[in-house]
Amino acid sequence: MRRPLPPLNALRAFEATARHLSFSKAAQELHVTPAALSHQVRGLEDQLGMKLFLRRARSIELTASARLIYPGIRTGFEAIREAVDRLDRGNRDRVLVVSSTPGLTAKWLVPRLYKFLAQHPDIETRITASVGYANFTTDDIDVGIRLSSGVHPDLYVEKVSDEWLLPLCSPRLLEGAHPLRTAQDLKRFTLIQVDLPGVVPTWADWMAMAGLGGIDSTRGLRLNVADHALDAASEGVGVVLAYKMVAARDIALKRLVVPFGPEMPLPGRAYYFVCAKGQEKRAPIKAFRDWIVAEMQETHAALRQVQMSEAR
Repeated sequence: MRRPLPPLNALRAFEATARHLSFSKAAQELHVTPAALSHQVRGLEDQLGMKLFLRRARSIELTASARLIYPGIRTGFEAIREAVDRLDRGNRDRVLVVSSTPGLTAKWLVPRLYKFLAQHPDIETRITASVGYANFTTDDIDVGIRLSSGVHPDLYVEKVSDEWLLPLCSPRLLEGAHPLRTAQDLKRFTLIQVDLPGVVPTWADWMAMAGLGGIDSTRGLRLNVADHALDAASEGVGVVLAYKMVAARDIALKRLVVPFGPEMPLPGRAYYFVCAKGQEKRAPIKAFRDWIVAEMQETHAALRQVQMSEAR
């Protein structure tokens, strides 16, 4: 007749104690007191009818019986751990956490995300908006979309789009008795200023590139969130100097128009798809990368279509 299996907690206490050859270290690993762990081991010894440890003054040793059963019990727990790890890996492959800047998240990513969800209903997608770079080790982030230099040697980095700054306003500002026609007309309109972290080109930079003088580039309404500035401009508050890709949907929907040029490129900066090295091959991350690239290309095509229609 086969011997009944001892309680799992008792076997777990024995395995940890035998591996560490220490009651205190095993108790610490299992988050119990040394007294509770010792009680579990003694209970196992009583059930098996044999001693498992020789208790010395400052150490413990495995008995011959313990050495006989330890390899099998340890292998069993390793198999259980591996099975649970496989389950965790399966769950992780169904979850995708994406970090993007607040403006790009609100104005570009979220309005298009339904397409990705429809294509991949099995991927549980979570979006977090942040101005800081993602830490893929500590922040539980899978993918980052960032406007940066692209110099991240410890990460997988792929450029997905350039970016430009350009003046935008509501179509209403181009109408009426005193419409906005040329860049010189900016002196009669509110300049919407966007105060973002880091070194970001300003109205002064744009005016210098446009060869425009005689206008106070520091006046106007100041906001610290890009999508708030775009919303203010679409309501006719004034003229905003905005990121073209962030404003792409408002431009396509004609909530915002480009009253005049020029566009200001951002040399040395672009949008990059970023993740931990090796993770780019994970199915959810690869699927999101492919979708982002396709959506960026579609955005560029839509913007070219708008520019062509306005040029006619």
